[in-house]
Parts: sequence; C-alpha cells; structure tokens
Amino acid sequence: MFERLITHWVYGGALAGLLLLMLFPLLTAGWSMPLALTFLHLPMYMLHQYEEHDQDRFRTFFNRTVGGGKPVLSPLAVFIINVPGVWGVIVIATYLAALREPGLGLIAVYLAVVNGLVHIGHALAFKMYNPGLATGAALFLPVGAYSIWRFQIAGAGGFAAHAIGIAVALAIHAGIIVYVRSQGAFADRT
Repeated sequence: MFERLITHWVYGGALAGLLLLMLFPLLTAGWSMPLALTFLHLPMYMLHQYEEHDQDRFRTFFNRTVGGGKPVLSPLAVFIINVPGVWGVIVIATYLAALREPGLGLIAVYLAVVNGLVHIGHALAFKMYNPGLATGAALFLPVGAYSIWRFQIAGAGGFAAHAIGIAVALAIHAGIIVYVRSQGAFADRT
C-alpha cells in the first residue's frame, strides 16, 4: 500500500488541492491576509504538482536532462521532496504564521517563488518546456509577488521574515541539488 502512495500521491494531492481551493473562502474568512495567503500556497502547490508529476513526467524529464539519463530521482525521492518537503513545510509555515509570527508565512511564499524561478531557469538552460513550468510561471510568480506585497502592507514582511523565507526556500532547493549530485547527476557535465 505504501508503494502505491509513493507512486500515485500526486492524484490525491490534485483532488485535495481543488477541494481546499473550494473551501478556501470559508476556511480563511476570519484569518489575516498573510495567514490566508500562506495557506493558499498549499492548494496552489498541489495543482502545480499535478502539472509537474502526472504520469511521472517530472522525474522522467529530470533524470533525462539533469541526470544525463541516470536515475538520480527515484519515486521515493520525489514523494519525500513533495509531500513532507513541500506540503509539510507549507503546513509548518502556516502554523508558524498563525501561532508565532505572521511573517514566517513567507516561507511558503518563497518556496513557490523560488520553485517558479527554478522552472524558468531550467527551461532557459535546456531550451525546452519542463513539467511544472506553466503553473510555476503563471501561478507561483504572480501570486508570490502579490503575497509579498500583501505581507508588506500588513506589516508582516520585515527583513528577518524575508531572509528566513528566502533562506528556507533556497536551502530546500539546495538540498535537492546535493541529493541528486550524490546520485550521480552533473558528474559528466563541464
């Protein structure tokens, strides 16, 4: 059963993302704008992941391009990166924004913005579409910019909050790079 979850997590995520978007106005009615925008990044990310991972497109594409044909991303690695590594981080950011400091919701925002920029960078480097590019560019960047602006207006976007958000997002993406390098990616590239 766990193997099926690892292989097919994206489909449950896409359905959950749609459900959370439909419930978003009701669930967040009494929330501050920064908290609501932090939470919004979860269903938005789930829909992005559907474009990205439907039919194992991203893993296959990544292994072919970045891995040079080597299986540097396994289904388990993709599951860990996306479920605890994305959903879990956004849930933690939502709790931190609600219970500690609203500006910590920028962790979720910058996670999406950095991911959108990585998709664009990958498209430019390989001169082709990559799975997730459309939603990364069309959702993550404008919603991310709007969210950053709204955090600023609400007084929740101080220097420390931005620095923490950017640092966490970059650290997660750097961790993925370290992992794929350890699996043999980039070894034959100059």
